[in-house]
Amino acid sequence: MNPNDVDGPLVERARVGDTAAFEMLVVKYQRRIERLIARMVRDTDLVQDIAQETFIRAYRAMPQFRGESAFYTWLYRIAVNTAKKALVELRRDPVLTESAMAGAHDDDDETSRGAPELSNGETPEALLASKEIAQTVNAAIEALSEDLRQAITLREIEGLSYEEIAALMNCPIGTVRSRIFRARESIAQRLRPLLGTRDGERW
Repeated sequence: MNPNDVDGPLVERARVGDTAAFEMLVVKYQRRIERLIARMVRDTDLVQDIAQETFIRAYRAMPQFRGESAFYTWLYRIAVNTAKKALVELRRDPVLTESAMAGAHDDDDETSRGAPELSNGETPEALLASKEIAQTVNAAIEALSEDLRQAITLREIEGLSYEEIAALMNCPIGTVRSRIFRARESIAQRLRPLLGTRDGERW
């Protein structure tokens, strides 16, 4: 078992059939897995179903988990494969729905829940512009190739390090840096007309 895997004790218990330990891992990672799937599928009607299937597959495969990678790395790969399989079976492209777009920015902090309060210059016009920027970013990410989309999502949405992304994507760190750079450039090109003098401020 990888000594750097903080989930090690729970994983060990889950491997020998401790369902309570596995349920704790589900609680810990469910939202991250759902956000990941939402970035791939963009259809909120499917996200929870695919997430549930991911955890079912993970539970069944737990006895074979040897700890060569961190538990989340292993779980991430199962989620990606499950989402890809679901898309193939449905024979349809990812669909960007309004609810998925709103959910894509849902973070763990309490401030993201409930109706936003207008403060710090958040006029209706500013909020509209902010929504337009968010929609443009989402569309730009969706238009990226799979490798670029995966790299930028892991970096900007999941907040993983370059080393972690390299392990997840099974490629050198230099390749990860290149993919993230190219993804940011592509997104920036779409944002420039909206940002004007703020060109490059975010990306």
